[in-house]
Amino acid sequence: MSTGCWQNDDFLSRNTKEEKKISSSTMFKLSLQALSNLKNEAQILQLAKRINARQLATAAQPKPEKSKEKAPKESRSFMLNLFRGVVEPSQVFPYPDVLTPEQTDTLNMLIDPVSKFFEEVNNPLKNDEDSKVEEKTAEGLWDLGAFSLQVPQELGGLGLSNTQYARLVEIVGSNDLGVGITLGAHQSIGFKGILLFGTPEQKKAYLPRVSTGREYAAFCLTEPSSGSDAGSIRTRAVLSPDGKHYIMNGSKIWISNGGICEIMTVFAQTPVKDPKTGKEVDKVTAFIVERAFGGVTSGPPEKKMGIKCSNTTEVYYEDVKIPVENVLGGVGEGFKVAMNILNNGRFGMAAALSGTMRAVTKKAAEHATTRVQFGRKIDTYGTIQEKLARMAMLHYVTESIAYCLSGNMDSGSVDYHLEAAISKVFASECAWYVTDEAIQILGGMGFMRDTGLERVLRDLRIFRIFEGTNDILRLFVALTGIQFAGSHLRELQKAFKQPTAHLSLILEEVTKRGLRTVGLGGTPNLSNHVHPSLTQSAALAAKSVAQFGPAVEALLVKYGRGIIEEQFLLNRVASSAIDIYSMVVALSRATKSLQSGSPTAKHEALMVKVWCSEASARVSMNLGALNNSESLDNFSSLSQIAKNVCEAGGFVQPNPLGF
Repeated sequence: MSTGCWQNDDFLSRNTKEEKKISSSTMFKLSLQALSNLKNEAQILQLAKRINARQLATAAQPKPEKSKEKAPKESRSFMLNLFRGVVEPSQVFPYPDVLTPEQTDTLNMLIDPVSKFFEEVNNPLKNDEDSKVEEKTAEGLWDLGAFSLQVPQELGGLGLSNTQYARLVEIVGSNDLGVGITLGAHQSIGFKGILLFGTPEQKKAYLPRVSTGREYAAFCLTEPSSGSDAGSIRTRAVLSPDGKHYIMNGSKIWISNGGICEIMTVFAQTPVKDPKTGKEVDKVTAFIVERAFGGVTSGPPEKKMGIKCSNTTEVYYEDVKIPVENVLGGVGEGFKVAMNILNNGRFGMAAALSGTMRAVTKKAAEHATTRVQFGRKIDTYGTIQEKLARMAMLHYVTESIAYCLSGNMDSGSVDYHLEAAISKVFASECAWYVTDEAIQILGGMGFMRDTGLERVLRDLRIFRIFEGTNDILRLFVALTGIQFAGSHLRELQKAFKQPTAHLSLILEEVTKRGLRTVGLGGTPNLSNHVHPSLTQSAALAAKSVAQFGPAVEALLVKYGRGIIEEQFLLNRVASSAIDIYSMVVALSRATKSLQSGSPTAKHEALMVKVWCSEASARVSMNLGALNNSESLDNFSSLSQIAKNVCEAGGFVQPNPLGF
């Protein structure tokens, strides 16, 4: 087969017997070589259409094979498609603008009283000192409706959208993260399962109670033996002989609102009959549990590093009788319920932490512009300028991600789990960095309790741990994306086994991938989505996208299913994915500001240009490490160093003095 044979219709009349002599892998390579002679995407698509029309008349039509595998999933998620080397812009360009005039008016009416409440009533230092939320603060928040922001109005709540919710929790995050956890544990995860999966009867029975009824809710999943591994919980619920109740026994740890909640979403193992084998297996089921059922007790409040005013306890369940009507989301469906609750709530964390960053940076900027050292205000020194600039960039990107995500959710998106995970990882790490730098700018003053920054730093530490540790979420991003890419790659490989029968599919899939597999300079074009002044930055983001797809495919080809054990590589894939998503979202928001003539547009563009420059360099570095021999050797060495430390129970070498 000559490399130019696909450029004319003579290809359609080739002898198919000769093709059968060529292995599918060889055909795969030769086919890609042939494609490389086509000059552009339009030519490929035109050829695909001609082939569809003629239906390969001279070739014997193979009988369709019955595939046991499901067809690869299609998605509008930018992140999922990134892993297969495809740019799906619909959920990032243009930047979401989802609030109706009525929703905007409602939000504007709420912002002032909520802000005033936190400035005048809530006392974060006292909450921290007393390790509890002051009673007047709690009562005031109930009066404001802050505990039921997204409960439908007809059931006692404010009925806010995700974007409205994000704006209000941003205010909370700027003032008191401990109070924020109390609010979030109640509504972002505590009764969120009832909102998402509850039957009409369950919603009618419980949502008014957690709203106007002023009963606290909690999310009860974590156990001593199961932290990140939620599927390994040991709490059990067994159906009673009369089939009317489940009897629950077990315990949970580190439950926010655990000592004050009346209504809980609790996860337990339940015996379920496997429909395929008929055998009984344990599967996780979610339940709505009331303290009033009896048998529910709580331990004393935990003594924590931060978020001290939030109530955190163990919760125990001893022969708790739960009506079968209180199963949430179906028997055996608890893991899905838990993951959806956590995914749904993560955007709120990013919004809250963007508020935290705004507040601490304000303190840093005020200090930098008034503090004089060596005869000059310290904001005139390059070291301080770089700190403030990086703090500003990290906040801008975090805030952009939070509201892009909430906007997509409000627009009906269902595939946002990777974007949600990224928002939590990015926001929690940026907020820690920004607050640490704020303390550094204030120097000794920042270390003092009355300044308030040391409390914020202590509060922030938990955000990289709970609701999915950042380490696990990075692996989740990488492995979920790779799995999605793998399903499409398998489909393409199957097509190459019978190329004449599936040529249209092959051509269209390769075109979707931006032609980068066949050496046609496959950098996707993002310039048509951004403001002209951001074209160069968009080109950097596009270059990173073009690098990312082949890197993922190379890992799939090299490691196959074994990729799950290559965490050094997966972490670098995840970091690259996060950087790419952050670039694209920031470009989208800045474009919106530039197009609308916002007075801050030039400043936003300045931040985005620097961000894209540095983020694209990080992507190149991280992706380059995936197949760089020196990097791979270093990873092996790091693994061995860690094994040595574990075997020694600490550092291996003695003190240099020898004693």
